[in-house]
Amino acid sequence: MRPSISPVLASLANVFRIPLSQTTLRPTIPLLNQQTATQPSSPQAQARAPFSTTTPLLKRKSPYIDRRVTLIRYFLYHPLTPRPLRFSRTRFLRHWTIHRAWQLYQANRRRNHQLELQRQWQAMNAACEELRTGAGDGGKLFRKSMIKTRIFKDMFPIEYGRMQTEGPGEGWNHEWKRVDKPVKR
Repeated sequence: MRPSISPVLASLANVFRIPLSQTTLRPTIPLLNQQTATQPSSPQAQARAPFSTTTPLLKRKSPYIDRRVTLIRYFLYHPLTPRPLRFSRTRFLRHWTIHRAWQLYQANRRRNHQLELQRQWQAMNAACEELRTGAGDGGKLFRKSMIKTRIFKDMFPIEYGRMQTEGPGEGWNHEWKRVDKPVKR
């Protein structure tokens, strides 16, 4: 009578392709010859003790397919998708250098734009602070300028508004002539 082996040991033996007869005799020294290492394990051993951490209840459910993965595969292997670039070493280095230079240029432009916006904001902040403290009216003008009623309801000044039935305003004045100033001598 052969001693019974725990399912964990049986599954480990199956994974590492260790014959069960040798594990019962000498479990500390596994002997593998070339024939047992290349032979696939028997289906009975796999069915008897599968090596899996998934619970049997989860195995019965249909596998969850992520829609994002499906879309990535669809567009990656679509016939209209251009083939990936394949470069030699020098051409890849040239491509990488140009790409990196473009990234640095874009980052520099973004940084300069951000600094310009920061400078404008600081100038506006300083002007508002001067209006609040230095106008001499106790900040009344500042408070009036900070009232934002109906500022986002009417998105353009009322002076520019026209009825929809009216035609366009005056266009280009073709009759206009520059006034010649007398030349001083």
